[in-house]
Amino acid sequence: MNKTLLVALGLAFVSAGALAAPEDALTKAACMACHTKDKKLVGPSFKDIATKYKGQDVSAKLFDKVRKGGSGSFGPIPMSPNPPEKISDADLKEVIAWILKQG
Repeated sequence: MNKTLLVALGLAFVSAGALAAPEDALTKAACMACHTKDKKLVGPSFKDIATKYKGQDVSAKLFDKVRKGGSGSFGPIPMSPNPPEKISDADLKEVIAWILKQG
Protein backbone atom coordinates (compact mmCIF):
# COMPACT_ATOMS: atom_id res chain seq x y z
CA MET A 1 0.00 0.00 0.00
CA ASN A 2 1.47 3.38 -0.85
CA LYS A 3 2.32 6.00 1.78
CA THR A 4 -0.18 8.56 0.49
CA LEU A 5 -3.06 6.13 0.87
CA LEU A 6 -1.93 5.16 4.37
CA VAL A 7 -1.71 8.81 5.44
CA ALA A 8 -5.16 9.53 3.94
CA LEU A 9 -6.67 6.56 5.76
CA GLY A 10 -5.04 7.63 9.02
CA LEU A 11 -6.36 11.18 8.69
CA ALA A 12 -9.85 9.89 7.92
CA PHE A 13 -9.70 7.66 10.98
CA VAL A 14 -8.65 10.55 13.24
CA SER A 15 -11.15 13.01 11.77
CA ALA A 16 -13.93 10.48 12.32
CA GLY A 17 -13.23 10.74 16.04
CA ALA A 18 -11.84 7.25 16.50
CA LEU A 19 -8.71 8.59 18.22
CA ALA A 20 -10.27 11.52 20.10
CA ALA A 21 -8.45 12.31 23.32
CA PRO A 22 -10.32 12.26 26.62
CA GLU A 23 -9.65 15.99 26.90
CA ASP A 24 -11.62 16.52 23.68
CA ALA A 25 -14.60 14.62 25.09
CA LEU A 26 -14.37 16.60 28.35
CA THR A 27 -14.41 19.87 26.43
CA LYS A 28 -17.22 18.81 24.10
CA ALA A 29 -19.38 17.71 27.06
CA ALA A 30 -18.67 21.03 28.84
CA CYS A 31 -17.03 19.30 31.82
CA MET A 32 -14.25 21.87 31.64
CA ALA A 33 -16.72 24.61 32.60
CA CYS A 34 -16.57 23.32 36.20
CA HIS A 35 -13.44 21.12 36.38
CA THR A 36 -9.76 21.53 35.54
CA LYS A 37 -6.91 19.07 35.46
CA ASP A 38 -5.10 20.27 38.58
CA LYS A 39 -7.04 22.90 40.55
CA LYS A 40 -10.51 23.32 41.99
CA LEU A 41 -12.84 25.47 39.92
CA VAL A 42 -16.56 24.97 40.64
CA GLY A 43 -16.04 21.25 41.10
CA PRO A 44 -12.96 19.30 42.14
CA SER A 45 -9.94 18.99 39.88
CA PHE A 46 -9.40 15.73 38.06
CA LYS A 47 -6.24 15.31 40.13
CA ASP A 48 -8.26 15.64 43.36
CA ILE A 49 -10.77 13.06 42.10
CA ALA A 50 -7.97 10.64 41.23
CA THR A 51 -6.27 11.18 44.59
CA LYS A 52 -9.49 10.60 46.54
CA TYR A 53 -10.21 7.32 44.77
CA LYS A 54 -6.64 6.06 44.29
CA GLY A 55 -6.44 2.27 44.45
CA GLN A 56 -10.23 1.86 44.45
CA ASP A 57 -12.40 0.31 41.76
CA VAL A 58 -14.79 3.25 41.36
CA SER A 59 -15.30 3.46 37.61
CA ALA A 60 -18.92 2.24 37.80
CA LYS A 61 -19.62 4.55 40.77
CA LEU A 62 -18.24 7.58 38.93
CA PHE A 63 -20.09 6.63 35.75
CA ASP A 64 -23.34 6.59 37.74
CA LYS A 65 -22.46 9.87 39.48
CA VAL A 66 -21.85 11.62 36.16
CA ARG A 67 -25.07 10.28 34.65
CA LYS A 68 -27.30 11.08 37.65
CA GLY A 69 -25.48 14.10 39.09
CA GLY A 70 -25.31 14.69 42.80
CA SER A 71 -23.41 16.39 45.58
CA GLY A 72 -21.65 15.69 48.83
CA SER A 73 -18.54 13.87 47.66
CA PHE A 74 -16.49 17.06 47.32
CA GLY A 75 -18.72 19.63 48.97
CA PRO A 76 -22.23 21.05 48.77
CA ILE A 77 -22.21 22.31 45.16
CA PRO A 78 -24.26 19.83 43.09
CA MET A 79 -23.13 18.43 39.76
CA SER A 80 -25.81 18.36 37.08
CA PRO A 81 -26.73 15.06 35.43
CA ASN A 82 -24.94 14.39 32.15
CA PRO A 83 -27.02 12.21 29.79
CA PRO A 84 -25.67 10.13 26.88
CA GLU A 85 -26.69 12.93 24.51
CA LYS A 86 -24.05 15.10 26.16
CA ILE A 87 -21.29 12.45 26.44
CA SER A 88 -21.55 8.92 25.04
CA ASP A 89 -21.12 5.87 27.25
CA ALA A 90 -17.87 4.97 25.46
CA ASP A 91 -16.45 8.49 25.85
CA LEU A 92 -17.52 8.65 29.49
CA LYS A 93 -15.79 5.35 30.29
CA GLU A 94 -12.62 6.59 28.58
CA VAL A 95 -12.79 9.93 30.39
CA ILE A 96 -13.24 8.27 33.79
CA ALA A 97 -10.25 5.99 33.16
CA TRP A 98 -8.17 9.04 32.16
CA ILE A 99 -9.29 11.04 35.22
CA LEU A 100 -8.39 8.21 37.58
CA LYS A 101 -4.83 8.24 36.17
CA GLN A 102 -4.32 11.94 37.00
CA GLY A 103 -3.47 11.40 40.70
